[in-house]
Amino acid sequence: ATAMSLAKKIGKVPVLSGVCDGFIANRLMRPRGIQADSLVLEGPTPQEIDKALYDYGFAMGPFQMIDLVGLDVIGRDNTERTLRGDFVTHDRLGQKQNGGFYDYDENRKATPSPQAAKIIAEFAAYKGVEPKGELPSDDIVARLLYPVVNEGAKILEEGIALRASDIDAAAILGYNWPVYRGGPMFWADSVGLPKIVEGLRRFEVATGDKAFTPSALLVELAENGQKFAG
Repeated sequence: ATAMSLAKKIGKVPVLSGVCDGFIANRLMRPRGIQADSLVLEGPTPQEIDKALYDYGFAMGPFQMIDLVGLDVIGRDNTERTLRGDFVTHDRLGQKQNGGFYDYDENRKATPSPQAAKIIAEFAAYKGVEPKGELPSDDIVARLLYPVVNEGAKILEEGIALRASDIDAAAILGYNWPVYRGGPMFWADSVGLPKIVEGLRRFEVATGDKAFTPSALLVELAENGQKFAG
């Protein structure tokens, strides 16, 4: 209670969170980055993926964000080979050194990078991923953001967040989720939870990735015609 009161006094918006890896906002948004790294191996370029998220309403896409923060900050992995780790190995750290998923001029203006495309293609071959070609922007948005909704449902299931609106507040204020979309849980209600569940199951079949398995709460709400908002 003291912490919540103090946050309000210093002009912050407090959200009560239980204890877990990443708490609410970082845990919630992690699937977006994972799916971006996976999807880029299948054919869509970093700029196509970023544009789809930008057009959705984010200030920048996941690869633009990685390049800005620095791949040496969030790209290292000492246990297994990863796409971001390969960029670090090639000394492509983002805007601050040699470019990352994009090349940059002296004014940090981004352009598509042939070297980045080569690193991505080599890692896709290493993982045995066959390119599937172009993907409509709506499908890119669904692939990256439906898993975020699913993670939000798990956060509610586990009691990490008390209510869906707390998750939305954390996403909007912590990760620049476009405010006019209302946050991931509000947006999911507007899309329709049955559509979210159907999309997750479709991605699970297409990729074989159990990360797409819809959470029990999400399935329950969808089957009963309910919403996260109430």
